[in-house]
Amino acid sequence: MQPRLVLADSDTASDVLTFLGRANQIADDGVRLQASRGVLALTAAALAPQGLFDQTPTILAMRVVHADPELECDIVVDELARDDDERMLQLPDTARSPAWAGIAPPRTGWARSGELDAATVAQRAQWGISAVARGATPGAGEEAVRALRAAIWGEPDEDLGGLPRGIAFAAHAFGFISGEEQVPVTVSGRWTRLAFRRGHVLSRGPVASGLTAVRSTGSVP
Repeated sequence: MQPRLVLADSDTASDVLTFLGRANQIADDGVRLQASRGVLALTAAALAPQGLFDQTPTILAMRVVHADPELECDIVVDELARDDDERMLQLPDTARSPAWAGIAPPRTGWARSGELDAATVAQRAQWGISAVARGATPGAGEEAVRALRAAIWGEPDEDLGGLPRGIAFAAHAFGFISGEEQVPVTVSGRWTRLAFRRGHVLSRGPVASGLTAVRSTGSVP
């Protein structure tokens, strides 16, 4: 029998498919499905570094929905299919293993650091979308477009409290911005989380790279 996700109801199944569809429009890295104790967490990468020296921040979108209490899974997939039972979704035969899925945000230790106005987040997302459109030259290769997107979305934005502009992109692309809302901002280590009513955006800063300072280890005879 085809493995299935058993969700709370048909509306939740539709919600999961919508999240997956949005993720597939952004990248081809799939969605991580983590289910336990009646809760299913959906996570996808809005931005992620592509190599060791890529300074693009890791920015994830997360949505949590209700699932069958007996559902237990931790898998990354790039497709799901409707089932005859409207509460269920059929899983593919094979799973994905993108690099970003191996970097999990902490579950505890989050401390409130402020809040952002959702309208400001939306405005910065629109500014970034326009900047990418203006900067993309006809015939530009995939690497050039990726570098442009990384530069615009990875740049710290003063209007967003110094957070990378990509948090606005993630919130917009995954449909988390809806009406007036003050969005709580919390931090845990190198991670920052924006808790929208419709979902969460999590940002992890780039790994420091380059040579460290030379330290003396003793005199040379």
